[in-house]
Formats: sequence, structure tokens, C-alpha cells
Amino acid sequence: MSKPFDVCIRGDGVVGRTLALLLARERLRVALVSQPAITPTGPTGPTAAEVRTDVRAYALNSASRDLLETLRAWPDAPMATPVRAMQVWGDDGGQLDFTAQSVDQEALAWIVDVPALEQQLAQAVRYQPQIETVQAPVKAALTVVCEGQKSRSRDEFGVQWCVKPYPQKAIAARLESDTPHGGIARQWFNRGDILALLPMSGADGNSLALVWSVSVARAGALQALTPEAFCAELQAVVGQEVGHLRLSSERASWPLALSTAGHWVGPGWALAGDAAHAMHPLAGQGLNLGLADAACLAEVIAQREYWRGLGDEKLLRRYERARKADVAAMGAVTDGLHGLFAQSEGPWRALRNWGMKGFARSDLLKRWAARQAAGL
Repeated sequence: MSKPFDVCIRGDGVVGRTLALLLARERLRVALVSQPAITPTGPTGPTAAEVRTDVRAYALNSASRDLLETLRAWPDAPMATPVRAMQVWGDDGGQLDFTAQSVDQEALAWIVDVPALEQQLAQAVRYQPQIETVQAPVKAALTVVCEGQKSRSRDEFGVQWCVKPYPQKAIAARLESDTPHGGIARQWFNRGDILALLPMSGADGNSLALVWSVSVARAGALQALTPEAFCAELQAVVGQEVGHLRLSSERASWPLALSTAGHWVGPGWALAGDAAHAMHPLAGQGLNLGLADAACLAEVIAQREYWRGLGDEKLLRRYERARKADVAAMGAVTDGLHGLFAQSEGPWRALRNWGMKGFARSDLLKRWAARQAAGL
């Protein structure tokens, strides 16, 4: 007769696999429930029918990198590209520049190819005898839901899912430039649209990951354009700052929203990652928050009193209290920035660009922002 499972993790994405590996190090027997094979491309993720290639890329900070390196799951170069500097433009002359050197770091963040990261984690899981991949949920002292925003398990545990939809969709794609990116991440706030170009394919590469947040109507129009016409629209926003661009992948899109679970834990269960919270991608912190959830929950479990069971609600509340404040703060920041930059009227443009110019003149504020971006 097989030994019973201590923990059942529903969802084998990046957060689920990371949590499984962390708990296995504590000698806990983990069942990792495999999700149906889909090809998501963002926080909510379209299905495989909506996109033919996986274009996901995430900005991971130093804390996330350190965590994944301890699990031997950090992708090799060029699948993890260091961001040496970041440049941000407003729509009326505002501009910000940050460098890793200003905070004595190797990089502000690393842009990671998600399929490569998933492959590294899958290999680590495969060689961990304490983890067993299963096709359906099994009985365990603790169930952790890591199924993403579209989780079906939340309803099973009576969790209220609160959603504040934005009148925007994100478009993601991969691009090639005729100019090396130099390890610089760039972002444009342009009359309500938010466009980010993230460096990929190594420090000396010329590949870029695009995340472009636009109105729902414009997203449909951009998706319908030919690759050449789409790149022309893109070039009209970014100019020649990154050279001449061409599409190297299919385009994918998904709706944007600020979402959160009413409560994250209960007797014998907990939520983590996008199953607990999701926000606008403009700050690039979604996966960092999910990995921090996994690290925190594993630490709470490792430090529990010997007489407490894994599913003890008071124990799990420690995890919820530790993480909810940080997630709420980041959600408020992204929601506030979205609200400010989504306004296209002249007075709003003047206000936000005035703020950006003032921010740019303060070395103290810039250093603080750079440390936040690096996860310090």
C-alpha cells in the first residue's frame, strides 16, 4: 500500500511546481495535479486555439532568481536575459531612466522565457522522489490551489473571486530587431496605451518580448492587421529607439483585470499565485508575487509547531497575513498607475508627465524605484 500524500497541489504551472519542490525538500510527500495542456500567453491566458506559439516571457527579480537557483531550476542563458537598464517614456515629454549599476546589482530583473523555465522545473520535479504527478486531485492533509485565474477549485472551497475589469486587452508577441537591445527594457505610456518591449535571447541579443495594453476595440483592430501593418503601428509608437522591428511569432491577446480572492485559506486548503490574485502587467510583478507566495507558504509549513497539522487553519492564516499586505500594496500601485495613464485628456497628460519629470530629478526616488524593481 502506497504512503498517503501530505500535500496535494492542484496546478503544475511555474508556481505549483516551485511549491512542490520546496515542500519536497521538507520531506513531505506531494501530489502534483497536472493541468490540461494549453498554451497560455498572459495572466489569464488564451487557449491553444487562440495562439499557435507560446510567447510568454516574465520579468523576474533577484528574490525569484535566488529561489529558483536553490531549486536548480533557473534557465541557462540566453533563456534568462539580464535587464541592465530600464527606460520609461510618457506621452508629453516625461521620461525616466534606471540602471542596475545605480543599486550595485548585476541586473534590475531577468526576462525569462517561460517555456524554458517550465521545462527546467519539470525536470527538477521528475528527479524528486517525494513528488508524484497525478491526473486528478487526491486526498491529502493540505490542498494548495495553483490553477491560475480560471481556477475551478475556488468554487469548491466557497471562495469569492472579486474582479475589477479594465477596458483593455493585452497583446503579446515576439519581435526581432535589426539592432541589439543592449539589455534595456523599455516602456511607453501613450494616451492610455501602455507598451513594453523586453530584451530576450541573451545580453547581446536582438529579440524582444512585446506586451501592449490597448483598448478592447483597438486590440481587435491590431490583431486583424497583417504582420507588416502591425509592426508599422508599433513603430509609430516607439520610433527608431529599438531599430526596425518585425514579428517573429503569432500575436496573442487576453483581457485585463484586477482580481483577488476574498480569502486565501481555510481548513485544509490554501490558494497561491494567480488563483489568489492577479493584476495589470504594467509593473511586471505577477510571477514574482506568485513565487513569493510559494516561498512564504513553504516557510510557514517548515516552521510550524510539531503538534500542528498541515491543514491547520491557524497555521495557514500566518501565510495569508504575511502575503496579503504585499499583494494588496502592489495591486493598489498598478491600479493607480493604470487609472492615471488610462486618461487621455490634456490635463491628465500634463499631470502625469509633470510627475515623471519630477521623479526623474530625484536620485533618491529613482534609487528606491530601482531597488523595488530588483526585488531588494
